[in-house]
Amino acid sequence: MDAFLSSTILVALAEMGDKTQLLALVLAARFRRPMPIVWGILLATLANHALAAWLGVAAAAWLATEWFGIAVAIAFIAMGLWTFVPDKLDENEAPGTGTSAFLTTLVAFFLVEIGDKTQIATVALGARYGDIVAVTGGTTLGMMLANVPVVVAGDKLLRRVPLKAVRIIAGMLFIATGVWLLWSGWQPA
Repeated sequence: MDAFLSSTILVALAEMGDKTQLLALVLAARFRRPMPIVWGILLATLANHALAAWLGVAAAAWLATEWFGIAVAIAFIAMGLWTFVPDKLDENEAPGTGTSAFLTTLVAFFLVEIGDKTQIATVALGARYGDIVAVTGGTTLGMMLANVPVVVAGDKLLRRVPLKAVRIIAGMLFIATGVWLLWSGWQPA
């Protein structure tokens, strides 16, 4: 698969049940204005994932060794295992009062995504593919595919989607990607 498609699929599946998806649900319930929330998610994700993809590409160029290729493969496997664990949104991560839906979403999504599994996956995808634009575009589309329906349809959608099955599929895709990278002997160029 190419960088864009792989990034889209992996992040869309990994995002199911993730704390940022739960944050999208909280924001939708609180503000009941989907478009400012969608725009906030889009801009926060573009900024966050562009930085993450750049970091992955830079690390791959700087650390272009067999060991770095192995580390990236192990990171994919670890992401797969991490995906099996459902996320919870802590009360102190819920948005505050008195701010706009857009600004609250923009700041909350950018901050909550720091160190999140989709951001770490974006770093690994950047390292794997070496294409900041394709990885950023793909991971951002994956985030939007997972979060926009939650913002628009809310908890009705979450009650119908078997998140455990989606987490298992996403985890298996991450693990399969890591195993394939190990088996193929992939190394950054």
